[in-house]
Amino acid sequence: MGSTWRPMLASLADAPLTDPHLIYEPKYDGIRAIIEIEEGRVRLWSRLGNDKSAQFPEIVKALQTWARRLRAPVILDGEIIALDVKGHPAGFQQLQRHTDRKDSRSLSSVAFVAFDVLRDGPTDFRGRPFTERRAALERIFGSAQSHVLRISEVARGDGRALYQRAMARGWEGLIAKRADSRYKSGKRTPDWRKLKIVREQEFVVAGWTEPRQTRSHFGALLLGVYEDAPRGLEVKGRRRTRGAPPPRGSELVYVAHVGTGFEERELARLITLLRPLETKMCPFREPPPANERAHWVKPELVAQVKFMEWTSDGRLRHPVYIGLRDDKKPTDIGREDALRLHSASKSRFVPDITRARLKPDTITVAPPPRAALRRVSSERRESGNAEAHAALLIKQLTALEHNRRDGILLLPDGDTLNVGNLHKVFWPEQKLTKGDLLRYYVQVSPFILPAVLDRPLTMKRFPNGVTGQTFYQHRAPDEVPSNVRVEQVPGDDVPTRLVGGNLKTLLYMTQLASISQDPWFSRVASLEAADHVALDLDPAPGVPFGRVLDVARWIRDELAAMDITGVPKTSGADGLHIYIPLPPGTSYEAGLIFC
Repeated sequence: MGSTWRPMLASLADAPLTDPHLIYEPKYDGIRAIIEIEEGRVRLWSRLGNDKSAQFPEIVKALQTWARRLRAPVILDGEIIALDVKGHPAGFQQLQRHTDRKDSRSLSSVAFVAFDVLRDGPTDFRGRPFTERRAALERIFGSAQSHVLRISEVARGDGRALYQRAMARGWEGLIAKRADSRYKSGKRTPDWRKLKIVREQEFVVAGWTEPRQTRSHFGALLLGVYEDAPRGLEVKGRRRTRGAPPPRGSELVYVAHVGTGFEERELARLITLLRPLETKMCPFREPPPANERAHWVKPELVAQVKFMEWTSDGRLRHPVYIGLRDDKKPTDIGREDALRLHSASKSRFVPDITRARLKPDTITVAPPPRAALRRVSSERRESGNAEAHAALLIKQLTALEHNRRDGILLLPDGDTLNVGNLHKVFWPEQKLTKGDLLRYYVQVSPFILPAVLDRPLTMKRFPNGVTGQTFYQHRAPDEVPSNVRVEQVPGDDVPTRLVGGNLKTLLYMTQLASISQDPWFSRVASLEAADHVALDLDPAPGVPFGRVLDVARWIRDELAAMDITGVPKTSGADGLHIYIPLPPGTSYEAGLIFC
């Protein structure tokens, strides 16, 4: 393959997840390949022009079978990927294992995903816009699709749902391509942009390496996490001896060298912190490999690091230093299973409402005041955004539950919440899950949040569903995620309580299996004043629901005689609450007397 057919490359530049001029594709973590087919002969060329045909005979065979239908030469651009047991794209490490094996694997292990066409017979498509090339690819290669031969998935104008799936399934990220972009062989251009999913976590600093060349102070930090010691082994420094079971989390396990992300000032600051902690004993369970001399330190510092992913052998891929943390205990640092995003990835979900467009009214009698127009426009925009945000959250929850994965929920304001175990059944008879409950609360949150705003909440938790044991929890957990509202209520015996009003608090309580979230009748800023009272119609065993309704109608008649509004609400399995709003400033005592 000459330089004429070199692949076009994407730049590592950010892009919005909603843009009518962009087309989004999954970023496959494999080997970029140019496929050349002429007169039944198939060649697989790597990005650097190396012939990969012998390494992937199953792909060559599948292409040869398809090539019998062709009447002219074809050149395609795409990616060779590994597949997991379900046929989904897997990581690059699995592909490396495939290429390292002497015997080829079965057809289910690898696939070729086409995402562009460069030539079809005498036609060179590279000077044509991407949308035209994509249409030609689907026309030419569509009949070839199988388990081994595939066409990349695309999303036009809105990549948010695809990005959520990328996080749920552990993809590397997305590629955003301008719809009008031409194919520039061998060139890296911002017309194609990589949107990588970047994760972050805290790690224990256990040493540093000597610097290389012009680097000052140190070359890299040696990072680790605490893990349970292997059963039957006891840790004593670097030597493991047989004996009694060790305490949990007693071993520090190496995960990465991090040598990027440092400024000169930070290098100097860190070395002044590291040298007083230097020790001759390696704190890791097993000393890690190092190209330069390693210096060990007492594991007392914690570093925040962003990285691409965990590899299958428990290492970090592409770690970058962010900073030190002084609010984390080293002994609390372990391997995090849930996905925690770096702000660079998380910020892509912050909605851009400047793109919102409102349809003009078809009939206008007189121009309304500008203030009224602004208010109506704002209300319409917020309503539309709320529906879009709810749809995105529901898609995230559905993807996580479908894949049976714990993960990170991206909220409309750019915040995040860890959720998990979404497939657990909460209502066995109806076969409804924890995921169903979270999706329900997302849908009704526009109505619930104003009602519980600033109100202390009590959780009624059902950890094993509605048929299992339940309990009331008044006290807030000792540790809650950031931006989940917790308040110390004056005069309350409970040290702290959760307080309603924002979506993250609502969904956090749902994640704790709180099916019922009961608000106080007053708000934090005016605890002495009740906004409403409720008459609780709770029937004794054997009393039919019809009798409850009779009492409710009698209460309605009594309230109507006093020109007072009452609102019924179902309660529990067979009761009713009658809510009665009170005038502003009404004290609790006055509300009780009224009832």
